[in-house]
Formats: sequence, C-alpha cells, structure tokens
Amino acid sequence: MIAELEAKILEVGPGHLIGFCAEPVVGATMGAVPPTPGYFVGVRSLCDRYGILLIADEVMCGMGRTGTLYALEQEGVTADLVAIAKGLGGGYQPIGAVLARSAIVDPMQRGSGFFQHGHTYIGHPIAAAAALAVQKVIKLDRLLDAVRRQGAYLANRLKSTFANHPHVGDIRGRGLFMGLELVRDRATKAPFDPTIKIHAAIKKNAMARGLLVYPGGGTIDGNAGNQILLAPPFIASAADLDAIVERLADAMTDTFKTLRVAA
Repeated sequence: MIAELEAKILEVGPGHLIGFCAEPVVGATMGAVPPTPGYFVGVRSLCDRYGILLIADEVMCGMGRTGTLYALEQEGVTADLVAIAKGLGGGYQPIGAVLARSAIVDPMQRGSGFFQHGHTYIGHPIAAAAALAVQKVIKLDRLLDAVRRQGAYLANRLKSTFANHPHVGDIRGRGLFMGLELVRDRATKAPFDPTIKIHAAIKKNAMARGLLVYPGGGTIDGNAGNQILLAPPFIASAADLDAIVERLADAMTDTFKTLRVAA
C-alpha cells in the first residue's frame, strides 16, 4: 500500500503535492475503521522524503474519542497539521481549530508574521472558553482512561452480541468510536441492495427505542455498502453501554424481520 502511494507521488510529481490528508480512524464514510498497522509510519516517511505535509483530519476521531487525545498518537507519528472540532467543545459550543507544528508556524512568524486566513468568528472568546473548560474536565476526571476502559467493554459487548450475526461483516473501531459493517452475507461480505437503505431503517428502529446511531451508506463505491457508527459519551457507564447494545440488537432484529431479510 505504501509502495503504491509512493508510485502515485512520483507519477504526479512531488513538487505538485502540498499535503496528504487522512482520518487516523475513518469516521462517517466508513464507520470507525482504524488504519492498517504501520500505514501512517510509512506515510510519515514518504511525506518527510518528498517534502509533503501530513495533515490529520481528527474532526470526528480526535480529542479523546479513540482513547488518546489525538487519534494519531496511537500510530506513533506526529502530523504537521491537525484539524480538530466536535469533541474539542464537547457539544456545548460549536468550535473548530487547526494545530500546526513549529516548523510551519516559525517561518511565518519570521516573515510577515501574518497568516492570511480567517473568518468572522475566529478566536471567539466564548467558544474558546467552552473548549478550555471541556479539556480541563477531560483531564481532571481522567476521561481518557474512562474511554479506554469503557471502549474495551463496549467492544467486548458488541463482539459477544454480533460476532456471529449473519448480517454483520465486521466490528471495528477504537475507544468509544465503534462501527458495525452491515452485509447481506457474512461469509462473502456481499453488501445489501442499496435501494433497501438498511442503515436508515436500523436508525429509525433504534430511534424508536431511544437510541441514536450514526448510519452510513455507499461505503464501497458511493452507492453500495452500509454501516452503523456508535459514539457514546465519555462518561457512559457499563449499564449505558449494555443498553446501547441491547437496543441496537432489538432494532436490527426488527429491521431484518420487517424487510424480510433472513437473520
């Protein structure tokens, strides 16, 4: 995979490439998919070799969601730029930010000292205060430890419930960021007919039980492929996670029964 990536870089021409951007754990488009072991080490090496910026999109998977403050930490590499949001403000206040290494910031400071970029509410004091308060609570209450501990519990509960389910092709994720791949046939991993919109049906049935899940479709080619994403609060208890798994199981059972899909 890394060799193919390098071949593509050479084909395009390193001088034409500014950055390589990727989610360390892919969220909405694939449903909590971690990288192949060693992948980001190889990407970091290629970026260093050809002068390309490594940009981590941690809007969804960052700020503790996978068990470490930055999802890329678990790959043993550091990005040049990191985009963060969502968990940065914990849902209390909309906020997004970009973190940059000194190797990027220092040349600008030595030059004009001006970064030609921004928007109307940049540096919003209330948003910044809310984000700071959230980060203080995460540290004070040791919520990263809780995410790792409860994430392991959630993974075990999902596996014990769905590992042999005929329409669950994969159970993946990190921390409190887990996904289930939905398939027509578990042995072949053949996807459902996209017109069924199985992910949307499961979401509807889960909502009827008081459970909110994040459905996704078009995973394979923009049309076929379905998954359900789960992202419980950092303070979720074992009882909360039990309820999530049980309600999801019931929602899936009813969905397959209603759509007359053998389960």
